[in-house]
Amino acid sequence: MFGSHLSIAGSLVNALDEARKLKLDTVQIFTKNQQQWKAKPLDPAVVRDWRAEVARLGWQDRTVSHASYLINLGSPDDELWRKSINLMRDEIERCEALGIPFLVHHPGAFTTSTREAGIARVAAAYGELFRQTKGAKTVSCLENTVGGGSTLGREFTELAQLRDLIIGATGSPERLGICFDTCHAHAGGYDLSTRLGAESALRAFDREVGLSWIRVLHLNDSKAPKASKLNYSGFADRPKIMETPKGTNDAGTAYDTLNLRRLRSLLARSTTGKKPRTPRGKALASG
Repeated sequence: MFGSHLSIAGSLVNALDEARKLKLDTVQIFTKNQQQWKAKPLDPAVVRDWRAEVARLGWQDRTVSHASYLINLGSPDDELWRKSINLMRDEIERCEALGIPFLVHHPGAFTTSTREAGIARVAAAYGELFRQTKGAKTVSCLENTVGGGSTLGREFTELAQLRDLIIGATGSPERLGICFDTCHAHAGGYDLSTRLGAESALRAFDREVGLSWIRVLHLNDSKAPKASKLNYSGFADRPKIMETPKGTNDAGTAYDTLNLRRLRSLLARSTTGKKPRTPRGKALASG
């Protein structure tokens, strides 16, 4: 199940139209300008059009939204923390209105506090969020990070700690998941450049967190040899989102199309044992 992060310029439904044209299986979007703290409420007509097209495509169980990068649920600053909770609540409510089942977000950063304090802060934020959005079906997916500075979520053990504390604060494990980002994992110290390295990384994740917690995957910043190492059959029904550059090659073929061909050829290789044919043009362009 492969998709891409696509633009909502003009209307949210335009991302679905583009995904269909590219022959994708799903899509990831921002439901609003991700660089703004406030956004206009969703237009009922936009919601109606989105839901109708999702139903027509049969994608009710697989669309993904990415929350604003402004959100920092780990912040020790009370004003920023409260603003982040409010914005995250809006993100959840927008996903609920649109019927988007997965909402990806970065755990946050502890900035001037400590790592333990930051993790506790994220859990406390979730406690408030899930109370304020009681009954919501959207699964909030913590995305693993590179982990620079005070950013939370690089180590798999830290993701497990975040998950456990959030479940303790909310009592709602069904509303929580993980988004596994290949670029972030590799740059964060988990070698995905070889089959042995990737298998070791996945075993470590399974041991510390559990592969069943992965609800979405981000495939980005990976040349073909790296992407081929995450060809794990257990991820077949999980949305796998290409976060790669947009545009076309010299022949006018969209990079998303080239990347999709390459990813699907890697699946074919895993079932036949044959070396995949490399499509003409860029494959898995860095993002």
